[in-house]
Formats: sequence, structure tokens, C-alpha cells
Amino acid sequence: MAELRFDKDGLIPVVVQDHVTNEVLMVAWANPEAVELMKATGYAHFWSRSRQRLWRKGEESGHVQRVVSIQTDCDADTLLVRVEQTGPACHTGSPSCFSETIHGSTDGTMGVIPDLRRVLLDRLENPVEGSYTCLLYSDENKMCKKVIEEAGEFALAVKDGDDENMAWELADLIYHAMVAVAKAGLPMEKVYEKLAERRR
Repeated sequence: MAELRFDKDGLIPVVVQDHVTNEVLMVAWANPEAVELMKATGYAHFWSRSRQRLWRKGEESGHVQRVVSIQTDCDADTLLVRVEQTGPACHTGSPSCFSETIHGSTDGTMGVIPDLRRVLLDRLENPVEGSYTCLLYSDENKMCKKVIEEAGEFALAVKDGDDENMAWELADLIYHAMVAVAKAGLPMEKVYEKLAERRR
């Protein structure tokens, strides 16, 4: 295992990601003790440069981060920690500390996935009249048939080789599959474990 390289102040930057969506939740700092506490307790611990003390994420708010994995970069001077986040990660109440776009757009990126997932889960907990998502939740047969229908339409679009149509149909398939996953309560961790078996 690589020996971690802490800076002159005995700290190492920590990038924290959601373990399901890979959304970057926050960036913090850790000293050797915080790193060991993460491994020993299974919860995110950091070093506060402003308060000059160790802290456990969520110790006041209750918005804890259960550590799923810890990786280091090629220079062993930065950590990537994937977590199961309870509540919002940001002290402002935002799901991520990176919520403000100052250039470009996240619409053409994977950033749309965690946003869509949050909407789908919210519709499940808080139904909205007139919502198509809620209509699907209320009619399991329709919900399941739409997954099959969209899979077929995507396959035909692939056969036709039309990029615009493929993108449209794949977006429909992903959306309807995500609705079904949310409704079924399927843990994505199980899906990822199965996908890991296919890396050959």
C-alpha cells in the first residue's frame, strides 16, 4: 500500500464523492489521525484548519458520511473517499458543496444523474399531481412496460445508426429504468457489484 504524503502542515486533501452517483460532495482536509479514524470507525473524519481540531462529518447536523472506500492518487498526496451520505453534504443545505455553476452547463454531463435521482426519490416520498413520474409509480404495469418499450426502441435506434434518435431513446430508457429502480428500492450497490463481475 502506498505511504500517504502529507503536506508541511501534516495534512492531505480529501475529495468526497457519493458512492452511488460519483457526485463530488465536498473537499476537506485530513491529518494522519483523521485518516485512521475513517478506517477504524467507517465514518468520515477530517481536520478543521479554521478550528484546529479533528471533526467527524455530521457531528452536529447528523448528516454523517459512512465511508465505502478510500483511494489515493498516483502521487499518494490526495485522497478520494466515496461515502454514503446522510442528508445534505453542504452546510448550506445543498446536496453538494459544488452547486453553483460559474461557467458552461452541467446538462451535457453526468451531473444530471444525481439531480434526476433526487427528483425521482422526492416524487416517491412527496407525490405531485400531474407528474408523469408519479403516474408511473402508481401503475406498476405501465412502469414495467415502459422499460421494455424503451429498451426495444433504443435497440432499433442503434440498428438505424441515428445518433439523435439513439440519444433520445437511451435517455428514455435510462429515465424509465431509474423510475423502476427507485420504486423497487433496489440498492445500486448490488447492481455495481454485478457490473464489477463483468469487467473481463
